[in-house]
Amino acid sequence: MTPDRDDGPAPPADFEECYAAHFHSLTLQLNAYLGDLAEAQDMVQEAFCRVLARWEGIARYADPAAWVRRVAWNLATSGWRRRRTALNFLRRQREEHVAAPGPDRVALTRALAGLPATQRRACVLFYLGQLTIAEIAEQEEVAEGTVKSWLHRGRAALAAQLTEARKEPHHVRPRP
Repeated sequence: MTPDRDDGPAPPADFEECYAAHFHSLTLQLNAYLGDLAEAQDMVQEAFCRVLARWEGIARYADPAAWVRRVAWNLATSGWRRRRTALNFLRRQREEHVAAPGPDRVALTRALAGLPATQRRACVLFYLGQLTIAEIAEQEEVAEGTVKSWLHRGRAALAAQLTEARKEPHHVRPRP
């Protein structure tokens, strides 16, 4: 809907007066439509920002507030459609149930956390990331011998920690 233009020589209405006269009532209308006062205020504010950029021409309309109202309602409707589409998408998603990590995984994670950062990084990159010693050396900007040393020390520390962890009594009941 395009408001009728008043082609007469009447001077443009004051933007601040239009804002003061219509911001509150437009906000109340959109709040009733959207059910969210902050969002309604944002939409009306955005509409007035768009009006300000074109005020010279819009001020000559018979009812500049009608243009602001149309823009604010269009913004609200577009936002409502986006939210509805997002909600419909979320409703179609299935909830995934992932099994809890087993005791071995928990023990390994705990053991890795106990290693110095360089040894932990080398072990993870080598065993989990499947990088070669040369690739790890390049990434870490160290000599290949340094990576071998980190891996040797990391394996020894992991073996000691995991052997010790197996000796400790588990407080977790086995699954049926």
